Amino acid sequence: MSDNKYEMIFCIINAGFSETVMDAAREAGARGGTVIRARGTAGKEAEELFKITVHPDKEVVMILVPADIKDAVMTAVYSASGMNAEGQGIAFSLPVNKTVGLQ
Repeated sequence: MSDNKYEMIFCIINAGFSETVMDAAREAGARGGTVIRARGTAGKEAEELFKITVHPDKEVVMILVPADIKDAVMTAVYSASGMNAEGQGIAFSLPVNKTVGLQ
């Protein structure tokens, strides 16, 4: 485990699947998240490499969680909306060095 108290989980998914991600994250202990609408830039090469159809309209779900539940939340959101699910998402986390406004 890192020395950081919090981790930021980013989930990049096909548009329309942010509630699926958040439902799974909440079940694993997350309290909430922020959704940003985005547009992917992957081309035919990515479709051929991963054997998927790439939808350009995306959503980025950012979820700040205590570091000790990060793995559980990432596993839950990936199970619900990963590459083998309809949301065809990816997830990654970054350590958060400092926060303000959190209890």
